[in-house]
Amino acid sequence: MPARFERKEKLKQPSSRLNSTMASPSPTRPKPLPFSLHRGYIGRRTSIPCALVALGLVFVIFLTWKHADSQETNPSFYSFDIVNEFPHDPQAFTQGLLYQGNGALLESTGLYGRSTVRKVDLRSGKIGRFDHPMKDGWGLATDGKIIFGSDGSSTLYQLDPGSWEVIKKATVKYNNHEIPLINELEYVNGEVWANVWQTDCIARISQDNGSVLSWILLHELRQNLLRSGHTGIDVLNGIAWDEDNKRLFVTGKLWPKLYEIKLRPLTTPPFDGKIEKLCPTRGFR
Repeated sequence: MPARFERKEKLKQPSSRLNSTMASPSPTRPKPLPFSLHRGYIGRRTSIPCALVALGLVFVIFLTWKHADSQETNPSFYSFDIVNEFPHDPQAFTQGLLYQGNGALLESTGLYGRSTVRKVDLRSGKIGRFDHPMKDGWGLATDGKIIFGSDGSSTLYQLDPGSWEVIKKATVKYNNHEIPLINELEYVNGEVWANVWQTDCIARISQDNGSVLSWILLHELRQNLLRSGHTGIDVLNGIAWDEDNKRLFVTGKLWPKLYEIKLRPLTTPPFDGKIEKLCPTRGFR
């Protein structure tokens, strides 16, 4: 950098690798320093604050970069890309979905007189039924130690797998708002993922306190089916996670297809990320 003054007694300035566009604005021309036998000492003393300012700028820039980086790697909203499509019984009013392994799913379905718990071949959609003792319930998932349950309210239950007694309850909230109608559940990488009934959204919930960590927006799946002429479909419902192969499956009530999807971060969600518009539910408060 060229010297600012054409004086023989110019001060030693601290070196800086900061680009000129990142440095602080140029100060006004300083008054000449009085002659001193200790000029070298004065120059060193003056350089200390300059060096601190430079270091401060570097620190601020580093923090800004880290914040931006964390925003990109941990967004509040996700969209998706379709990896595969599989056949799905269009008469299945899907209540719950679980990847059993070896290319098979377990699925529970509803509607009066048509409720089933079935084993489904992933690739062919072929169905095998079996009897069960269950009568009602919205969603169940497990981490292998405890059972997570939902009942259509904003409450996430933790249940003892032996006694089925409630160990812990948490209210599902996002930005201090309760999220009601928690439906089908799945346990994925330390989080509880939940369909929110009557929406095209999946909430990623902290198992510790019930706070919603982020949202998965799947509006396009149902809209594409409607545009294809499948006008009899109902809402998005059904999440299954293949832990071994890290595959995510979703479907809906009366949907003719089951999808394998891959999540894609959204940096600019629709409606400025206002969840009451993206995922409107009855009783949102």
